Amino acid sequence: MDLFGETDTREKGAAPLAARLRPKTLDDFVGQEAILGKGKLLRRLIETDKISSLMLYGPPGCGKTTLALIISAETKSHFERINAASNNVADMRRIIDGAKKRSALGQGRTILLIDEIHRFNKAQQDVLMPDVEAGNPVLIGTTTHNPFFYVNSALLSRSQIFEFKKLTDTDVINILKRALKDKEDGLGKIPVKIDEDALLHLARTSEGDARRALGALEVGALSTPSGKEKTVHFTLKVAEESIQKKAVVYDKDEDGHYDTISAFIKSMRGSDPDAALYWLAKMIYAGEDPRFIARRIVICAAEDVGNADPQALILANSALQVSEFVGMPEARIPLAQAAVYVACAPKSNAAYMGIEAALKDVEEGKVLEVPDHLKDASLDGDEFGHGKGYKYAHDFKDHYVKQEYKPSDKRYYIPTSMGYEAKIKAWLDQLKT
Repeated sequence: MDLFGETDTREKGAAPLAARLRPKTLDDFVGQEAILGKGKLLRRLIETDKISSLMLYGPPGCGKTTLALIISAETKSHFERINAASNNVADMRRIIDGAKKRSALGQGRTILLIDEIHRFNKAQQDVLMPDVEAGNPVLIGTTTHNPFFYVNSALLSRSQIFEFKKLTDTDVINILKRALKDKEDGLGKIPVKIDEDALLHLARTSEGDARRALGALEVGALSTPSGKEKTVHFTLKVAEESIQKKAVVYDKDEDGHYDTISAFIKSMRGSDPDAALYWLAKMIYAGEDPRFIARRIVICAAEDVGNADPQALILANSALQVSEFVGMPEARIPLAQAAVYVACAPKSNAAYMGIEAALKDVEEGKVLEVPDHLKDASLDGDEFGHGKGYKYAHDFKDHYVKQEYKPSDKRYYIPTSMGYEAKIKAWLDQLKT
């Protein structure tokens, strides 16, 4: 079976650019160096033909299906491909029966690629179990979802699991440049002059999806009229139109990046939810890492809201965890919820100021000795009197007893009268009376 027949059985020009340029060897594959770099586990397994069933998961357009095709070619296996969204158990049984017949006839093993395997329910996945365990067919499941949540544990235990990361901007730019140079399957026959900012915009806006970036490149190159010397000038404007997303002034390594995140944090600190949402939207639109945004919300919740509303930190941390779990674009919703909550919450930086002052004293001043009655009494309490005289707070009224906890009267935490911190202040004042 021709592994790349999907582009060879029709005119090459009719297939999308991403399909025509699909790499055919490991050396042509771009990205995923952590698992496919020289000497890495997955590459060693492929090169030594020791592949067993695999689960490949990660974002769209990062090379999961392409790698499955390469594995089939490298291992000289028969290749079958189905999609869990459109195929059923009957299709799987037909392929499995064919794999058994080929094996019995000495015609080699079969690799079965199941795209979007998370869409198969438990019963459908169970159909694969006996034959996958026997090693024929060799299953390669691809999914954009975490397989530990969506694929049967029994099937996972019989598979090696590899996480694919989204392609970097550099990876995507290299793929685009290769497409522009390739005269056989790419756009090399079209004289295209592409500006660097246009390349960067396609890479950033595609968010690591090479398929999307190549589609936009092809649309722009084929639809833009030639200029002087019959050359297509692929500008930033063409890139914006091709990928249908406007460029914003937001360089991840320069002022646009730092100015925007600064405005976002200061808007939350300044209790302006509308401004916070605008700067959040700008970062999301520009392709900022949602984890980077979530971490800043968490920091703001602790530093600027603090104990005036302890719930803010809990909500911010939840937004961080949820954004990592669901990914973009849905992550924008919990991020917005957390940003608005932090912006609207009463503010206090008393805890932040307290730890800063304490750290300064530790760094610059004399380090205080732990009072004997607070020292650990388990080892040498009898000999040195450690722990002697310590009063257990829960044995006293209101679970409080006055005693020395540090040999200094200096205060570090000075609660404000904002929000919940007002209750903390009142309680501490009451304890001192």
